[in-house]
Amino acid sequence: MIGNYLIGLREGLEAVLIVVLLVAYLNKSGRKHLLPRIWAGIAVAVLVSLGFGALLTFGPKGLTFEAQEMIGGSLSIVAVGLVTWMIFWMAGVAKTLSSDLKSQVDKVADSSTLGLVLVGAFAVGREGLETALFLWAAARATGETWQPLLGAFLGILTAIFLGILLNRGVLKISLSKFFTITGALLVIVAGGVLAYGVHDLQEAGFLPGVHNLAFDVSHIIAPGGVTGTLLKGIFNFSPATTWLEAIVWVAYVVPVMFLYLRKVFASPAKAVSSKNA
Repeated sequence: MIGNYLIGLREGLEAVLIVVLLVAYLNKSGRKHLLPRIWAGIAVAVLVSLGFGALLTFGPKGLTFEAQEMIGGSLSIVAVGLVTWMIFWMAGVAKTLSSDLKSQVDKVADSSTLGLVLVGAFAVGREGLETALFLWAAARATGETWQPLLGAFLGILTAIFLGILLNRGVLKISLSKFFTITGALLVIVAGGVLAYGVHDLQEAGFLPGVHNLAFDVSHIIAPGGVTGTLLKGIFNFSPATTWLEAIVWVAYVVPVMFLYLRKVFASPAKAVSSKNA
């Protein structure tokens, strides 16, 4: 549940910040009459995200076990890819996000009604679709349904509350530090989802080694116990892990964490030189 709360909080805060930037820019530029277009785009993004989540949840129900595992494993890997891209994307564009959004608004504000609706829809919809897919994958990994949804919902509510406080100037936090810390934690969470996606593909018979365990600490960490439940809910840790799951987890988390931290903590001089290269 905590891992899903983190997903909802981070993705929600990204979406909320984008909305705050769009609304504030239209207000300051004297174009308040265009706000309904932004809100319409946001409403479309929310509805599409909810519909996508419902399709993922109820779509595979009538399939065979192997087909469900195959689809589940494949989409889990896709979810990890999208979240990984999102983490690196946010680390790279955080400083220019405001100017990029303003540029998009200026291009379509006075020329196309649909254009501004699409700006709001695409700006928020990306986070919504990523969240729906990753939450679905995380829910499959934990074997729970309502706990991941509740955790994500609470995270999104927290993000909205923080966004309101930030917009009113009541709260001041270092967004760069927030996204850095949550990004590093999400790399570990994504590693667990990826490992479970591989396990799904093993269960479907697409990948070998479903019975070749790297370790089994179920006698120490009971899957249904407090510790096992916490580790499963936060990091998707399985007390009984196959060799392929363990290898994939290490092969993902170690290099991705290294590259992410190097990108985040790259000095300004290095960043400028790399752009000019």
